[in-house]
Amino acid sequence: MILVTGGAGFIGSNLVASLNERGMRDIAVNDDIAGAKAKNLAKRQVREVVPPADLLRWLDGRELDAVLHMGAISSTTATDERVVMAANYELPMRLLDWCAAAKTPLIYASSAATYGDGNQGFDDDNALDTLAKLAPLNLYGQSKQRFDLAVAARARAGEPMPPQWAGLKFFNVFGPNEQHKGEQMSVVAKSFPRAKAGQTVRLFRSDKPGIADGEQKRDFIYVEDAANVVLWLLDHPVVSGIYNVGTGKAESFKDLIGALFRALGRTPNIEYVDMPPELASRYQYLTQARMERLRRAGYDRPFTPLEAAVERYVRYLDRDDPYR
Repeated sequence: MILVTGGAGFIGSNLVASLNERGMRDIAVNDDIAGAKAKNLAKRQVREVVPPADLLRWLDGRELDAVLHMGAISSTTATDERVVMAANYELPMRLLDWCAAAKTPLIYASSAATYGDGNQGFDDDNALDTLAKLAPLNLYGQSKQRFDLAVAARARAGEPMPPQWAGLKFFNVFGPNEQHKGEQMSVVAKSFPRAKAGQTVRLFRSDKPGIADGEQKRDFIYVEDAANVVLWLLDHPVVSGIYNVGTGKAESFKDLIGALFRALGRTPNIEYVDMPPELASRYQYLTQARMERLRRAGYDRPFTPLEAAVERYVRYLDRDDPYR
């Protein structure tokens, strides 16, 4: 049995879908599936759903093939440090301890938010001094960095570890099953209704000299590509470490929305608006994953090009049932 925490969430539910597509049904999902997230699992087959409050009791005495820890408070605007650290640091530490004792592989979601404004680059070097230099811009990123540091320090010290452990710094993941995220949805998902209706899509103006409006760039990666990395790690249990999960190519929001309009057969119609002052100091103008470490580890699958990924996602969004 494989445990997927956050299995009714965005990346988690896509992982469950990918596992099902491999013929795997012996899956336990740890999540609260009430409300909007229920639709993310409506087409999926799982053996058991474990409520969040019951997870540690449920694990007692279990034998699992792997733990895929995708659950987290992922809001970049969260401000309650006690709550965020409990979910994003203290619980993962308990899972790390359990996986080490039970000799169970642990693959967990980290985040590109750990890189902060990018001044330190986007190199997924696992060295403790390199990780410690990163300066996340929000509490979410800080919580993810704290856990990355704890895992890397334990591995370096030779302390008990799972037989396989991997932290995945997901970059800008987009795709089906993100409707429950509200304002945290991808720009494609939020812009789709307006673009389909032929209305103007709004993007932020640039406040940086030399960067034109709409030319702020992200490493956008389609969610099925992100899930494929996790599945590859399950297939290669000798691979451990902290790895970037992006495409390795930064592309602009202007190009992203252009691809959205083209997928709908419409001419791009973009308006640029001022960035909210509270966001300006925390805004990343560039993210671009360095993918050499994952490639050296043996991952050789290509990533879906942006235009094709957006077109594929639009086919979901344009259906009555947009869920994977």
